[in-house]
Order: sequence, then C-alpha cells, then structure tokens
Amino acid sequence: MSARDAQTFRVVFVCSGNICRSPMAAEVFRELAESAGLGDRIVSTSAGTGDWHVGERADHRTIEALHRRGYDGARHRARQFTAADFADNDLVVALDHTHERILRGWAHDESEAGKVSLLMTFDPAAKTTDVPDPYYAGPAMFDEVLGMIEGASRALFRQLEPAIRSAV
Repeated sequence: MSARDAQTFRVVFVCSGNICRSPMAAEVFRELAESAGLGDRIVSTSAGTGDWHVGERADHRTIEALHRRGYDGARHRARQFTAADFADNDLVVALDHTHERILRGWAHDESEAGKVSLLMTFDPAAKTTDVPDPYYAGPAMFDEVLGMIEGASRALFRQLEPAIRSAV
C-alpha cells in the first residue's frame, strides 16, 4: 500500500441491489468530502448484497431525487459486494438490519465484522435504524429516503472528519 493509499479513508455503502439507497449514500458522502476539501482523502463507493442489477445504472428515481438536491448520480453502475470489499474499505455501512446481518455473516473474522455499521445509527435524531427501501414506492419516497441518508451521512462525516484531517 502506498503512502497515499494509507492516507485515504475508504467507505462502502451497502443495500440490496445497489440501485437506490447505497448509490444515494455514496454520492452524498462523496459530496460532503468534496465540500470539506477532503475529496482526495476519502473514497466513497457502494455495492449491493444481491447481483440482480450488476452493471446497471441507478434507478431513474434515484438519479432524479439526487438531481433535485444537486447531486450527480448518473455515473453510477451497480455492483455486488465481494469479500475483497472488507480488505479494500475502512468502513462498511449497511443501509438496514438485513444488510448488516448479511455483511456480518460474510465477514471472515472479527476485524471484518467490526467494520460493519448501520448508517442511521450515526444520526442521533433518527427515529429508525433502517433506511426503508423505496424501490416499490413513488418518487416522494425516494426524496424522503434521500433526506434520511443526508442527515445520517452528515453525522457520520462529522464523526470521521477530525481523524481524517489529522491523518498523516
């Protein structure tokens, strides 16, 4: 690992098919890093626990919800979480309890399992620990889910930012 790689914090957001919630979270977190001047120190990606949508763009309602809030989700392509993602990332963020359970089950040891967290647990104002899946709902639900993700991502970023800034 190069010195630059050691100074880069890597986070992967994980949902079911990697076309709704996790691409939203990855894009929001990437924008938070860019806005704070840490875009070169943080890599934010996403993946799904399932392989149903591998290679596809994000759901059009995801892209539209992101666009309405000033984000760009057009470059996203879905992929499935792999064992290598544990080694390649410092933090694995599940969007709901089902993803958390699956990811902890896939972990090979306590070190990998210890990287798994639920996104909403970072937001002290959150009323739930699960981000609901908007896939079978309308555009309004995508906006609501994006709002939840923004709040929790800001809280997560505030928690990580001091350590990332002080890393040499």
